[in-house]
This record gives sequence, structure tokens and C-alpha cells, in this order.
Amino acid sequence: MRNLLLYLLLLSLPAAAQVYTYIDAEGNRVFTDQPRQSNAERIELTPSNNMPSLPAAAPPAPVATTARQPTYQVLRILFPEPDTTIRDSAGNLIVTASSEPALQSGHSFRLLLDGQATGETGRSPVFPLENIDRGTHQLAVEIVDAQGRTLERTPSQPLHMLRISLAQKRMVRPCKKTDYGVRPECPLKDKPPEKRDIPFIPFI
Repeated sequence: MRNLLLYLLLLSLPAAAQVYTYIDAEGNRVFTDQPRQSNAERIELTPSNNMPSLPAAAPPAPVATTARQPTYQVLRILFPEPDTTIRDSAGNLIVTASSEPALQSGHSFRLLLDGQATGETGRSPVFPLENIDRGTHQLAVEIVDAQGRTLERTPSQPLHMLRISLAQKRMVRPCKKTDYGVRPECPLKDKPPEKRDIPFIPFI
């Protein structure tokens, strides 16, 4: 039994190894890789039937990534400055912005007033606004792509619109006879009628 196990182990040796066998003094068969005995015989081993190892799989090709959208280092509102109070009886205002670098091809400026897009979205960073309600508002400017997606946006900043009524203006600067029809707060319809001098007719 021991000899059988030894023989099986020898079969697992590489084909290049030399194996010899002989009978020792006690009559046992011995297997060895050294021909130490004169009566040792060389054994021809059958080639191994091990399957060749498969070549290592090639690493997957890198997935192509889409080009990163160009970025803007600076986007700011030039006018008005944050927390500015605008005094205009008509509620008119011109908002201007700038970006660094300059606006990329296919991009546009968009103005937000109280979170809603207002004015005309386009290449111009100048937004004329009219008839803004009196009170505090929030301004922000965005840069959008051709699909209207926001690429950059300024922080919202407060704006205070102070609209003086015509009555308040007349109180500060009363209308004179020559102001009617000239100053907006002095319309012709409010011009008081002129007093006519009645000639004196003596009684006879």
C-alpha cells in the first residue's frame, strides 16, 4: 500500500524530474530521484495531463466620459449693490452683471426677481426693469445653457424699492402755477382755476 501511494505521488512530479526505483535489502521497492544503488532503474513518467492556464483577461477599456461643462470663476451683480434702496416713483431699475471668463458660446444670462425669471434672457448682462412694487425684493443672476439648465448662479441679494407717491412729492415741493403740465406730480387736471378779476361797475 505504501508503495502504491509513493508511485501516485511520483506521477504528480514534473516531467523534467528523474525517478529511479530499486529493491532494498529488506525486499521493499524504493522510489527516489537519486540513483544511489547500482541496481536502480529509471522510470519513464507519462506526460502530465494538466490543462494550460488561461491567459489573464485584459483590463476593461476605460469608459469614455463626456467633456466637463466650462465653469465660471466669477459671476456677480455689479448694480445694484446688496441692500441698496432705490427711490423711483415709477419703480424702474436697471440691473447689470458680469462674469469671468466671458460668456461661453450657447450660454445666456437670466435675471431672477424674488426667485422668478424676469426680463429678457440672452447674451446681454443688462436687465432694464419697470414698475417694480415698493418694498424689499431678492435679486439673483444665472448663467444657463441652451436647454435652460442653470450652470452658475449668484447668491440672492436684497433690494429695497421706495416709490414716492405724487401726493408725497407735492408735499415736499408744492406745485406752482408754472409746474402744472410740466412736473409729473403736477398734472394739468389738478391745476386750480384761475381767479378772474371782476371789473368794478359804479352804481348810477
